[in-house]
Amino acid sequence: MISEKIREDFPLLKKHPGLIYFDNAATSLKPQQVIDEVSRYYSEVSANSGRGSHRLAQRAGYEVEKSREEVAKFIKAKPGELVFTKNATESINVVAESLERAGKFKDGDEIVISILEHHANLIPWQQVCKRTGAKLKVVNLNDDFTLNMNDLEEKITRKTKMIAMAHASNTVATILPVEKISKIAHDNGALCLIDVAQSTPGIEINSKKIGADFMAFSAHKMLGPTGIGGLYIKEEHIDKMEPYNYGGGIISKVTIEKSDWVKGPEKFEAGTKPIAEAMGFAAAAKYLSKIGIGKVREHEMQLVKYALKKMGEIKDLKTYCPNNAEKQTGIVLFGIDGIDAVDLGVVVDEVSKVAIRTGLHCAEPMVSSINPKGLARASFYLYNTLEEIDTFVDALTATSNSFK
Repeated sequence: MISEKIREDFPLLKKHPGLIYFDNAATSLKPQQVIDEVSRYYSEVSANSGRGSHRLAQRAGYEVEKSREEVAKFIKAKPGELVFTKNATESINVVAESLERAGKFKDGDEIVISILEHHANLIPWQQVCKRTGAKLKVVNLNDDFTLNMNDLEEKITRKTKMIAMAHASNTVATILPVEKISKIAHDNGALCLIDVAQSTPGIEINSKKIGADFMAFSAHKMLGPTGIGGLYIKEEHIDKMEPYNYGGGIISKVTIEKSDWVKGPEKFEAGTKPIAEAMGFAAAAKYLSKIGIGKVREHEMQLVKYALKKMGEIKDLKTYCPNNAEKQTGIVLFGIDGIDAVDLGVVVDEVSKVAIRTGLHCAEPMVSSINPKGLARASFYLYNTLEEIDTFVDALTATSNSFK
């Protein structure tokens, strides 16, 4: 497992002694190295990029492009294939809106998603279908919460224009076979978008191996700042797509009558860029690369395997995930009979300073199909320990017993 010494890099853990942070799937903590890089922008640069010829403006532009190179390298992509967005949600909206503007979807076309999608990969496609008359088709899961590949194959037709699915679920934790999904899409003449927001923190992402046309992710889930995300667009698509927002920074020429767009990822980055956040994003990618994403994944698997074993010993507790560390990320979705999930979250926080997520997890169709009132979720990351899981399980056991 990753050394506990790594915890020293995270100032929030020092600020809140005894905190057990198991809400990593919502957002991760930030190491000092990332915080320092964000601060460096404001203390050393603080100018706008692409807006002037003075040295600080040039330095800002340099920092943005250097950050783009670092984040692109993290997902094995070219810098010219990486767009900076606000988050994975905006990344998916960029693709949906841009393709719709380009006339990609029409009445009778089909868009295919899975039942486990986060709202960010459901609502944009739902709205595209509402506006264009396309049909939204939803692929179901097997009993063990893995994707039903037979159902996927049956729901793909020659009318399918887009398959949009998560690499890893933010609720039931399932890791989907994204290489196969991309191939199925392309074999049927469809485009493919993969939401890698929950996989980039702990699974190696290789854009070429996955083979998707688009990938969306967020910095804040992989140790980076909030307010910035990444959108991978396969090189062949960028110049064919329409901008999502309009304004300064995306144009090569403007007259009163018309505007011409720049080529490359900047076409989708209207307005002032999130420069400080981009620098922090790059620092997070460097930090994870230095540790080794394979080691992060191994640590995560050991934690979830241990958690599943210990939680399985609690009477009346049920888990909703593949229950197999190799088939899921470091997330355990669960409930205890007779205890409301929100109440459970409050109690374990008050009793043992354990921070977990409760509710419908921005994936209401998935979670409400199990429990309409919501469920609890513990999610682990590289700074978590086996001892923390022991404390957590003790708190769950005590809570379960007290409600009897």
